[in-house]
Amino acid sequence: MEAYFKALTFWLASGSEAAAALVIGLATIEATLRALWLFVKSAFPHVGIREHQEDKEKVRLRLGRWLAVALEFELAADVLRTAVAPTWDEIGQLAAIVVLRTLLNYFLQKEIDKAESRDAVRLSQGGEA
Repeated sequence: MEAYFKALTFWLASGSEAAAALVIGLATIEATLRALWLFVKSAFPHVGIREHQEDKEKVRLRLGRWLAVALEFELAADVLRTAVAPTWDEIGQLAAIVVLRTLLNYFLQKEIDKAESRDAVRLSQGGEA
């Protein structure tokens, strides 16, 4: 029974990592296509530079949101792998990974929140987001 539980846990961890890879891959493709569209659009100067900067920030933040989701999947995979008969070395590695990924997620979310609050202020002042 224990062997079955370990195998299931490792399978779930692999599934979480596959989900993270899929999210990262799809988000990267989407961001690339959006960035290319902005690049092509900038060849025609009918739109102001500021609007292009806002569009670029939107692409970057959207990619950042998806990367944050992928980080959560990766963290789940690490927790699952460590949950089955962990050694102190594995626990230490998990702790380091958790700290690094949490910090990445925290600062990413902070930047996303700052951009959203700028958009909210711009909307409240009657401008476009």
